[in-house]
Amino acid sequence: MENSQTLAGRLLIINGGSSSIKFTVFESSETLKRAFTGHIEGIGQSSGHFTIKDFVGTQNESQTLGVPSYAVAVSTLFGWFQGRIDLAAFKAVGHRVVHGGPKYWLPTLITPTLIEELRRVTSFDPEHLPDEIMLIEELSLRFPELKQIACFDTAFHRDLPRVAQQLPIPRRFEAQGLRRYGFHGISYAYLLQELERVAGKKAAKGRVILAHLGNGASLAAIRGGQCQDTSMSFTPAAGLMMGTRSGDIDPGLVSILMKSEQLSPTLFDDMMNHESGLLGVSETSSDMRVLLANEESDIRASEAIALFCYQVKKWIGAYAAVLGGLDTLVFAGGIGENAPIIRERICAGLDFLDIQIDSKLNAKNEAVISVIGSGAKIRVIHPDEELMIARSVLKLIQHDD
Repeated sequence: MENSQTLAGRLLIINGGSSSIKFTVFESSETLKRAFTGHIEGIGQSSGHFTIKDFVGTQNESQTLGVPSYAVAVSTLFGWFQGRIDLAAFKAVGHRVVHGGPKYWLPTLITPTLIEELRRVTSFDPEHLPDEIMLIEELSLRFPELKQIACFDTAFHRDLPRVAQQLPIPRRFEAQGLRRYGFHGISYAYLLQELERVAGKKAAKGRVILAHLGNGASLAAIRGGQCQDTSMSFTPAAGLMMGTRSGDIDPGLVSILMKSEQLSPTLFDDMMNHESGLLGVSETSSDMRVLLANEESDIRASEAIALFCYQVKKWIGAYAAVLGGLDTLVFAGGIGENAPIIRERICAGLDFLDIQIDSKLNAKNEAVISVIGSGAKIRVIHPDEELMIARSVLKLIQHDD
């Protein structure tokens, strides 16, 4: 057990996704430095993984385990903490909360009032909010004096132009909070800050498209440092096809499939979120690495990849129109950072936007992968959501102190 004086300078950051939980322990005495990171993945599957990386010692761990539910994952997480670190002595815990509804978007101290509101808007995001609430309440039960702070994924898109916020449905529903919210906001906020750091303020204030491409995938159009539009909408299921999510679909499919397949609203929602996207089209995997390995021998894998690249290309074209041109295109996320062939296929044919990829730089996963002298810079940046949350948490608690 570590001494409380050391622990009092630490923050715990929890990034709970729909199928994984990431956590990071930061030292916050002077600058934010990682002490531990952990990742529980494969939640809801018979075989998952739990990995720990220790930045200050030699306690790296990796194990395969069954995590059939989020509750089991939460129990596994606190089981690891027990006897190793005393969370009660930490400065605070920061949570990535996907949706705060219309009332919450700024980093906020978690109170019973906030939890009540998150429960009220659970229907806005049933894929994430119930599990995120479970994590928060479990921490409150075990460590009632520990400050917990919610950082919302919708904050980056809060000030979307009115025309980008509105949904083309009867106006009366807007009063119920039904509008475009946008997600991946913590990632986008970090990417924009990092773009300014590596390329300067002029680049960050220019016409920028950020492409967060992973199991969840979206794009954001930025001008003057402000988000002008984003592909995810009222829920994170909208926009691009993703690992298991359909993205945008024809509304007419809803009634047809519910009737022909005898699907309840719950089953239809489950199909759109867990059985569609790359998995649905390929019928084999939601993992782009697996699909790329099999594309030459499996037409389904090939078509899934082609559809994904085609959709990203369309969104880039649409957002270049929104921005009136393009100065910088940033690839991020698991696919965006690690699949050069996908980046190349997405950029192919976009010469009219002066997007020209350098095949050699791209193959090496260099930070800048565009041809020297091309009008639009193409960059690859790793988003650090946990660090972004830690910065927000530290700023809030220091202000309160």
